[in-house]
Amino acid sequence: MSVTDMPTTPSVIRPYGDQTGDGMVQVSFTLPMANGKRADGAALQLAGKMGIEPAIVVHSKPIGDGFTFFVVYGSVKHLVEPDLVEVIEREFPLLSGKEINTAIKRHLRRKLVVVGACIGTDAHTVGIDAILNIKGFAGEKGLEYHREIKVVNLGAQVLIPELVERAREERADAVLVSQVVTQRDAHIHNTTAMSAAFREAFPAGKVPLLVVGGPRFEEGSAGNLGVDRIFGRGTTPGEVASYLVHALVAQGPADRQSKGA
Repeated sequence: MSVTDMPTTPSVIRPYGDQTGDGMVQVSFTLPMANGKRADGAALQLAGKMGIEPAIVVHSKPIGDGFTFFVVYGSVKHLVEPDLVEVIEREFPLLSGKEINTAIKRHLRRKLVVVGACIGTDAHTVGIDAILNIKGFAGEKGLEYHREIKVVNLGAQVLIPELVERAREERADAVLVSQVVTQRDAHIHNTTAMSAAFREAFPAGKVPLLVVGGPRFEEGSAGNLGVDRIFGRGTTPGEVASYLVHALVAQGPADRQSKGA
């Protein structure tokens, strides 16, 4: 199939369920009500206010005293305009392991130092381990695999002052933080607090590269949170390593040698 034969996306589309353009969607949520007919009725009322009509409750299950989990299926009349969707494209090339090591050795002339952690009460290390540990993720080796990268993985529930101090001791070029716990916007509060702590502890222009990852962060919000980069779900170690080379190696060794001094 040639490029000209590739199907194009219509300028206006609707959700697809059983038939093309039928507008059918499925949503799930929890209501603070005991399981029963009244709770089902409340779920349908909510669905109607969300624009899902007609709707049916296809699943309801009590999940504790006075709480019910629902799955609702129904039709919406809303339209989607793909041409108006804004996305953030990756601004750096994906490098091979050899290219990463070569670039660091040639330009930094020393190992690139990365300190990683889950901060606050977050005990979910799966994300940070997938990026840092040698076993990696999605068939890619983690940052520990690269001989020109020194990785210090502090693990879970690390206090921000401890992270700042360890980054200073290790003369970190970059600090990677994973935030999976998102209740009450904990990931937002922790990230902004971390950013403020680093900028207070380090001289201007000497703050390590601050990189945050997690499933609930919004693309394009790095500036508002005071960090250099945000990675979402599905990010691979190769993407992170390539970004670090793009962001740090281009500055040259002289600009990074005094980190943490």
